[in-house]
Amino acid sequence: MTKIAEEFLIKADEKAFDLGHRKTINHNIGKYNKAVEIGLSKFENLENSKKKAHVIKWRVMENLDKFLPEFEANFQKRGGKVIWANDAEEAQKEILNIITKAGGKTVIKSKSMTTEEIHINDFLEKNNIESLESDLGEFIVQLLGQPPYHIVTPAMHLSKEEIAKLFHEKFGTPLDFTPQQLTQKARELLRDKYLNADIGISGGNFLIADTGSIALTENEGNARLCTTFPKIHIAIVGIEKVIPSMADLDLFWPLLASHGTGQNLTVYNTILSGPKRGLETDGPEEMYVILLDNGRTNLLAQKDQRQGLYCIRCGACLNACPVYKNIGGHAYNTTYSGPIGSIITPHLKGMKDFKHLSYASSLCGKCSEVCPVKIDIHKMLLLNRRDAAANHDNTKVEEIGWKIWKLGMLKRSRMDMLSGKIKSFFLKSMFAKIWGKYRSMPVIAPKSFSKLWEERNKNSKTG
Repeated sequence: MTKIAEEFLIKADEKAFDLGHRKTINHNIGKYNKAVEIGLSKFENLENSKKKAHVIKWRVMENLDKFLPEFEANFQKRGGKVIWANDAEEAQKEILNIITKAGGKTVIKSKSMTTEEIHINDFLEKNNIESLESDLGEFIVQLLGQPPYHIVTPAMHLSKEEIAKLFHEKFGTPLDFTPQQLTQKARELLRDKYLNADIGISGGNFLIADTGSIALTENEGNARLCTTFPKIHIAIVGIEKVIPSMADLDLFWPLLASHGTGQNLTVYNTILSGPKRGLETDGPEEMYVILLDNGRTNLLAQKDQRQGLYCIRCGACLNACPVYKNIGGHAYNTTYSGPIGSIITPHLKGMKDFKHLSYASSLCGKCSEVCPVKIDIHKMLLLNRRDAAANHDNTKVEEIGWKIWKLGMLKRSRMDMLSGKIKSFFLKSMFAKIWGKYRSMPVIAPKSFSKLWEERNKNSKTG
């Protein structure tokens, strides 16, 4: 077992039995689930919408080599610049080059999972550049020195009392401040940062190929401020986020909003098509889009599993997953947690180190059921397990154990060779450490059913 897998088991064990954590998560996810149920009811035919989204994403992934250059050409026509980054290190280097060339010292960021993926805040801090999160949830976890807990709601694991305590310690606000007062305080702290930051950094929910635009969807307006006031705007977007046409937003924006927060549409929806031009008064003087691979082509090469790239990052599978709801987002130790993280991370960061995530599932299928683009998530988990076994990424002990089990299961006489006492010994001495920490191990009957049946038939014949 790798060190990463061991840490996962330790963290998962701690969180699963932390009743305070479970209460907060179940409360917060419960509120989202109610909102999402109402939001989804607004679709005239939800199943057809999901099927259509699945087909569009399938077409994009099968023709990514055509759609990405189309986006690049159209974006450049409008004065934007495109940079291709193979991995996190390349992306970091390119971002630093842009900031250094401009003499920048301060960065204001909107919420972006790709920037978390390349650890841009830590990287910029090491290079003496201030990088501040402007999304309220991201701002809170940045103050705590933590990564986001959830794809959509970064501070979902915190209660309002814990956030009030944090603001009291950092900014001297009263402990009894309401969520509205805490939000107002954050606004006051961030307002000058928007106006004075040298660089604005964002992600991108969608890349629109036919117009060369990036689409952003949000609820706080901070992304608009990050991409409007600074003179330079850098957007870091995964290569899988491309969609063919502006018209496709009519489908994808409502699907993303309804599955993520239960809204028909989020409050702010923005389409950016390069830097300001001509007589335009708003917008940056320079705009860059960094197209990030960082392991995505590894997943694209897997014909059976490239469905994982269809994800639009709504977070619905996290809210539905019984494992996520018990162990929380930080236990995964990855940028993308929950079911979707479990299927894509082994391909993005290495099967050997992250195969354990594909085993952290009950295979109940709820994640596949709620996915707005109909990714067969639970099937992908099984395919990852298949690949881990085929590539011998499992430990030798595990491989030998399964070979012995298979050998025994293939023949009845082999199964009956071990008596009930021997089986009980193995359960108590070996498997109790893995399975028996929080449960009583079953007692094996002295004789198996087949042995009792054989003896019964033998006695009836002799009788």
